[in-house]
Amino acid sequence: MKTMTYNPSPLEVEFANIIEGLSGEIEKKLNGNKIVAVDKNNVVDNPLVRLTLQDQDGDKHMVIIKIIQKPDSMV
Repeated sequence: MKTMTYNPSPLEVEFANIIEGLSGEIEKKLNGNKIVAVDKNNVVDNPLVRLTLQDQDGDKHMVIIKIIQKPDSMV
């Protein structure tokens, strides 16, 4: 598959959607932390998924996953 666009690329967008859809599975592996919000932006150059977590003390934390596909010629 030749990638024709990178800003964002279809593969980057697909990965962002997959990560968002797997938030329930990710939460099961977080040792008592809960995912209380998922915010996805897949229209920017490098899509990102923001996960807001709540720990057992009730404190909130944010983890941001930024998805970057390198140009095919760099692989």
